[in-house]
Amino acid sequence: MTRADLDKQPHEVAEMFDGVARRYDLTNTVLSFGQDRGWRRSTRAALALRPGERVLDVGAGTGISTEELTRSGAYAVGADLSTGMLAAGRHSGRTVPLVAGDALRLPFPDGVFDAVTISFALRNVVDTGAALRELGRVTRKGGRLVVCEFSHPVNRPFHTVYFNYVMRSLPRVARQVSSNPEAYVYLAESIRAWPDQTGLAERIAQAGPWTRVGWRNLTGGVVALHRATRD
Repeated sequence: MTRADLDKQPHEVAEMFDGVARRYDLTNTVLSFGQDRGWRRSTRAALALRPGERVLDVGAGTGISTEELTRSGAYAVGADLSTGMLAAGRHSGRTVPLVAGDALRLPFPDGVFDAVTISFALRNVVDTGAALRELGRVTRKGGRLVVCEFSHPVNRPFHTVYFNYVMRSLPRVARQVSSNPEAYVYLAESIRAWPDQTGLAERIAQAGPWTRVGWRNLTGGVVALHRATRD
């Protein structure tokens, strides 16, 4: 298996990410022109974490996003479906707790986290609504959710240029730096098929138990941060 299909079967998604784990962080930095660092900082800021709070980073991959969250003084735990990604994170020397976990069946009790976040991974889950409810299950009442995900640029000319890059150039660039370039064909297709900012906000609100859903754009809408509060 070199890439998953858009039906997003969990074992296929996990195997695909196992195949890109070795050079995943480098590839993301190259493909995003270095914007990935700023997106991680913005996610941390949007969570408004306080020292001593507990935050869960779902779809943590190698733990680079989890490590960023610890800069707030919070206790951060990363969970990911791909054991290859987790192993790559440990091999790189990251010391944050990283555990194997499916976004649809998280290995944590109810209400144990003050905040939960998922970056560039909700798009890869077979059942978005079920994942959002599961994120809510492990979050205390009044806790926060931040979803950092690719979205739709709001400027129409930039929108056209961006999606041309995603569908044509991104897979070609990935062939130069990725350990599994075919996975980035899936990446491009999944970004194109993903809802825009309003569409994702509606999914979050409809899934429950999340209220006060809002978002703000990063990089002109290439990425959007959706924030919500646990009811």
